[in-house]
Amino acid sequence: MIYIILSICCSVTVAILLKLAKRYQISIIQAVTVNYFAALTLCFFFFKPDIKLLNSTAPWPIYTALAILLPTIFLFLAASVKSLGIVKTDIAQRLSLFIPILAAYFIFKEDFNDLKIIGLAIGFTAIFLTFLRKSNPDQKTGNLIFPVMVFIGFGAIDVLFKQIALYKALPYTTSLFTVFCMAFVVSLIIVTVMTISGKIKLQLVNLACGLILGFFNFGNILFYLKAHQALAQNPSTVFAAMNLGVIIVGTLIGVLVFKEKLTKVNYIGIIMAIAAVVCITLSQNAVR
Repeated sequence: MIYIILSICCSVTVAILLKLAKRYQISIIQAVTVNYFAALTLCFFFFKPDIKLLNSTAPWPIYTALAILLPTIFLFLAASVKSLGIVKTDIAQRLSLFIPILAAYFIFKEDFNDLKIIGLAIGFTAIFLTFLRKSNPDQKTGNLIFPVMVFIGFGAIDVLFKQIALYKALPYTTSLFTVFCMAFVVSLIIVTVMTISGKIKLQLVNLACGLILGFFNFGNILFYLKAHQALAQNPSTVFAAMNLGVIIVGTLIGVLVFKEKLTKVNYIGIIMAIAAVVCITLSQNAVR
């Protein structure tokens, strides 16, 4: 369980760093670019990817889609944390697991049991209640696009990573390293264009923040994979503990540390989100 705890801590720390970025005037796109450089470097040393195995038959279209999606959704993640806080952003990210579940049903024709259907119904209700709020002239309704994009984007990323995992001709860690490399290139192109156009100014503080962000971002992945290896016979335990842990810890940090305001309806939504994860986890056990 230590790996699950460490993975949860890393995941929530990423959200905290993004929350603090506004306070210290950090350029998110610069930090994200350095983040992927740090992640691919750590991936190279920890996983020893065999890049010689890469060839024309590798799933390059999926690699390319992920390379574009990862930095893009990271920016939406940062914008969501900035405008709506850690609590609601973490809920949106964790409930994005419904997208690969729906893809499994509609695309891969997987059978659904009653528990999974109940979990989906509760989950979508939780999404609505979590983001429901009283009208406030100081808040823009358009800000809701950020968690919506986080929800859709992370769901799509999960589906694509699952497709990579099914590609047995290459080790998963080699594919992961390749995706990080390509995501770094995409981010670097964006930073270069924005710098030349004068929209941003390169600063060393963004380099430092990016390295820290990359360390925790990679730590989340590393410990999550190690948790699955340590609990190979109980993958649903890892799944449930990770998602529930991030929701609960993220909520506590957001409310207690950053004083994020939630309504009673929002709290009901959070409880329903937890119930949805539990139902889906139990549904996986029922299938086995």
